[in-house]
Amino acid sequence: MTKRQVFDEFARVGQALASGARIELLDLLFQAERTVEQLAAESGMSVANVSQHLQVLKHAQMVEVRREGLYAFYRLAGDEVYRIWESIRGFGETRVLGVREALADFLKGREGLEAVTADDLRKRLKSGAAILIDVRPKEEFAAGHIPGAISVPVKELAKHLATLPRRKEIVAYCRGPYCVQSDAAVELLAKHGFKAKRLEFGLPEWRAQGLAVQSGAA
Repeated sequence: MTKRQVFDEFARVGQALASGARIELLDLLFQAERTVEQLAAESGMSVANVSQHLQVLKHAQMVEVRREGLYAFYRLAGDEVYRIWESIRGFGETRVLGVREALADFLKGREGLEAVTADDLRKRLKSGAAILIDVRPKEEFAAGHIPGAISVPVKELAKHLATLPRRKEIVAYCRGPYCVQSDAAVELLAKHGFKAKRLEFGLPEWRAQGLAVQSGAA
């Protein structure tokens, strides 16, 4: 085998990620394992299209599959997959004008929403000055969440407002820095008189920093 052939094998990884749709599927798998049908429902893609993309990711050794009865559950092949995405994302945000412009347009509604860092969050939780809500779907919370978080999916937040404390700051987090579910949660909370902020990132970034993660239903 020549050096060029070795490099061609490395290039397979890049080829697998040369699709926004496949990166979106990985973004969902960073939260929890899912079936093809669940991925299709979350992404808005057809089942056939999702299946094709998953086969490309599987061929590149980026996802694995386990079978349970009639269902096939896909999951990340390892933490390295997230680190690859983190590197690409960091490079794009820093060096690629098109990425920065796209993000500025996509996240323009975030202007004025203050973000809390991981260090600040831990201090506020320890002192009892804040509570943390996880606004992702319940199955993602069960697969892994920040210790001390309360599961309040953003779609159910309005009916739980009466149970939230008004004398404490509420910090919301969701899937990652590009996830706007926490933005929507903060806006709803502020509209009803709560002091609310969003965590600057999501569970995958929290885990990547080596911080503790719990699993189990609410």
